[in-house]
Amino acid sequence: MENCYTNLANAFILLAVKDYRRALRRQKKVPEDKAVKTRKLECERFFRSGWFEVLTSLDGEVLLDKLYQEVYGE
Repeated sequence: MENCYTNLANAFILLAVKDYRRALRRQKKVPEDKAVKTRKLECERFFRSGWFEVLTSLDGEVLLDKLYQEVYGE
């Protein structure tokens, strides 16, 4: 049963990763898009939240940095 919960937690995290990547890529192309800025901030808030810490042992800040570098190459 615990494996089911782990799979569900991983699915939440993967969806947030995809949303964040998409937001970063869109923001790179259209920096003035307010909806994208909002989505990006929502994702960042999730990766820094206590809820994220409950779901995984990953470091949210490290993950954010890696995703940013993946898109912006900095």
